[in-house]
Amino acid sequence: MVPGGKATASPPLGPALGPLGVNIGMVIAEINKKTAAFNGMQVPIKLHVDTDTKKFEVEVGTPTASALILKEAAVEKGSGNPKEDKIADLKIEQIIKIAKMKEDALMGKSLKDRVKEVIGTCNSMGVMVEGKQASEAIKDVNSGTYDGEISQEKTELTAEELKELEAEKQKLAAEVEKRRESYLATAKQIIDSMPGKARGEIKAKLVEAGVPTLIINELLPVSGAAPAGAAPTAEAPKKAEEKQEE
Repeated sequence: MVPGGKATASPPLGPALGPLGVNIGMVIAEINKKTAAFNGMQVPIKLHVDTDTKKFEVEVGTPTASALILKEAAVEKGSGNPKEDKIADLKIEQIIKIAKMKEDALMGKSLKDRVKEVIGTCNSMGVMVEGKQASEAIKDVNSGTYDGEISQEKTELTAEELKELEAEKQKLAAEVEKRRESYLATAKQIIDSMPGKARGEIKAKLVEAGVPTLIINELLPVSGAAPAGAAPTAEAPKKAEEKQEE
């Protein structure tokens, strides 16, 4: 795995090339040339070397579907709460582009089937397609809504469409942050109302209130400790006294 367009002779690549006797600089240059389109992503490569002639060939694989989705969406990671928090919206052309790039790695026999596979991955990442939940977008694909784009293998977007997607991403980010602040306020209120209670008991209340697991883990310390700001339980000092007496 190498960073697209930015491979270097540092480990692990350099030490692996050294014993082969090839021109490392030329190999690195060829790798970066062939992976330049995947800037910002980890790309799988295979290097075939003839140890007699020192000739080499770089074979470039494609990043995972999820990595390509993040690239198209221009976000760093998927949603931690994909059912509720949507982080981006993609056009069907972008889905087709990814499906074509991953053609050899996907199970679908037709481009339409592969498009549905990519949309399925979007669903688990909190990425919408054409302004809809990914599951709804798959229904549209099944009904033939995008047959024209798929048959034409359309992959390009206009500058205006890209601008609209960026605006939608910013809107979604604001909505996610607003929900997060609401959950934080609810969680802190519950925690403050349960001083000295066991972590499991507090967690149960937070879950009951609908607070996402990510926020629960953020606000509650590791298992067995009281939450920040909570009063210590009576058991802790008692056990400490018993230990001193022993």
